[in-house]
Amino acid sequence: MKFEDLGLSEQLLKAVKACGYDTPTPIQEKAIPIIFMARDVVGLAQTGTGKTAGFTLPMIDILEGGRAKARMPRSLILSPTRELAAQIAENFDTYGKNSKLSKALLIGGSSMGKQIRKLERGVDVLIATPGRLIDLFERGNILLNDIKILVIDEADRMLDMGFIPDIEKICSLLPTMRQTLLFSATMPPEIKHLTKKFLSNPKEIVVTPKTSAAETVEQFYVNTTPRSKNTTLEAIIRQEKVKNAFIFCNRKRDVDSLSKWLKAKGHSAQAMHGDLVQSKRTETLNQFKSGDITLLVCSDVAARGIDVENVSHVFNYDAPFNPDDYVHRIGRTGRAGLKGRAWTLVTKYDEKYLDSIEKRIGQSIPCTKLSNDKGSSSAGSNKARNKNSKRPNKNTPNKNTNPYIEENKNQENQRYETSSSDIAHKKERNQKSVTGFGSEIPDFFGK
Repeated sequence: MKFEDLGLSEQLLKAVKACGYDTPTPIQEKAIPIIFMARDVVGLAQTGTGKTAGFTLPMIDILEGGRAKARMPRSLILSPTRELAAQIAENFDTYGKNSKLSKALLIGGSSMGKQIRKLERGVDVLIATPGRLIDLFERGNILLNDIKILVIDEADRMLDMGFIPDIEKICSLLPTMRQTLLFSATMPPEIKHLTKKFLSNPKEIVVTPKTSAAETVEQFYVNTTPRSKNTTLEAIIRQEKVKNAFIFCNRKRDVDSLSKWLKAKGHSAQAMHGDLVQSKRTETLNQFKSGDITLLVCSDVAARGIDVENVSHVFNYDAPFNPDDYVHRIGRTGRAGLKGRAWTLVTKYDEKYLDSIEKRIGQSIPCTKLSNDKGSSSAGSNKARNKNSKRPNKNTPNKNTNPYIEENKNQENQRYETSSSDIAHKKERNQKSVTGFGSEIPDFFGK
């Protein structure tokens, strides 16, 4: 099927063709005709499958014939993160360049005054994060009674970030006669409840198995220790041909400290997490896209929705607590049919998370040892771990053990042995000169 077969206008087809696209993705092929029928839609597809274009393209044609009033947007797109909201806005700029539709981007960390001025002029498309939208609504700067199309993007991520109460509040403020489109990678019970409550007889579109990992991504994990994580990560980076990479950490403090450590080692690295001001986050992401930054050390704020072309690697510095996050993280590479590689650093504390990930994706991830020759990788020749076999414990030799980790372990053992002998020597010396009421009682008490 071609885009011409989906019923898009000539102006929109020109814009799509200018982007170099001829064939729609499965989610676009199935969703666009249903959206044109004004039906509610629940779209389930993994990240990187073209969901954003799947709803922006038909929305541009549907909204083309009307005109927005002051402070009364005609459509609303809710996004969990600022980066994803900004990317949706870019999609409207790209595909809607031949239309006269206006848009406003409402996100935290940006000037509220500029956003209010845009709303006062009237916008056709309002793209917002829940918090900033509610804030402006409560200030009386937005009226939501003219919304004709509501889009809830990355709904499961909304759930993870605690936005579901905000989504329910926003939905209750909208007209009941509207078209609602909900897109998500997974369908947990809370999201299913949301669809039953706020969608009317929706058409469910599923194009991929839930939380399946992209087939274009080669996956590996390496055993390490908390102390050796940094050196293990750098060893992998040096032995792999890393063009650019996302490095994911579970904690914001690790994002900052790891990026500083990598820069001290001579790598082009930068940190990005939710505590940074929006201008800094945008600048950092643009530098990564342009190639000025090679390694983007980030929290899960960058795990979904951010589309960077030709990312060669993803590194999980920390194994994610939620297996769904693993799928979204590694989905930053291997996009648009290209190959990618994903590595996860696993400590003894992460075994349960790795088991959960493998259960969710339905496959074993190969345990890989690092090559002594840093110019080559031994990853391709390693076989997947047998599901029935137990992972090596600290008392069992492991042929896939990281040599860098073993070296650190030996050093730690030497330090322990040395410290133990010192302690014994000091104890013996102290016992010879006991002056208190200890186990050795002075002679005169015995007389």
